[in-house]
Amino acid sequence: MATSVSVLGEDVRVHQQPNGPAFDVVLLLHVGCVVVGLVTVVTSGATARSLSKVLHAGAPFPATVVRYFRPGVNWAGRSVYGIPVFGFLLLALSHGAYSLRDSWVMVGLAILVGVVVVSESMLWPAERRLQVSLASLSSGAVPEGDSVARDARVIALAAAVALALLVAGTAIMVAQP
Repeated sequence: MATSVSVLGEDVRVHQQPNGPAFDVVLLLHVGCVVVGLVTVVTSGATARSLSKVLHAGAPFPATVVRYFRPGVNWAGRSVYGIPVFGFLLLALSHGAYSLRDSWVMVGLAILVGVVVVSESMLWPAERRLQVSLASLSSGAVPEGDSVARDARVIALAAAVALALLVAGTAIMVAQP
């Protein structure tokens, strides 16, 4: 449903904003995945930075850091995979108002691919390595070697990159240039 509007003597096609309960629910799920992704990336990065500070000071690990990096999959972080799923549903529910031909949709999709590549190649593998390293320590011990420090730096860097990409993608989705 597009209408034409005259802007400075030129006809411009304007799409009507999609609405309806299904669109609203899917939009909330889409935004929810973004928010959960942002929170988990910030938490991973901040906890890794805390770990780096503790290592630099040579102090025993706080229980909160050890608890955060306990073995297991970071399922909350995997919420980023819901972003394109719900995004494609939003395109389908928009009745032509939005499409894959829109440059902002393609840029957003490319940014999301960047987030996934950074997360799958750097962030989550470093978290898994750190989990293994910390699980083998007794309570209050300080690890030997620099693998824990290296993994903490990788997590902090990857989290910063993923955060910047998620914020950029969010800005593009809101602005819809």
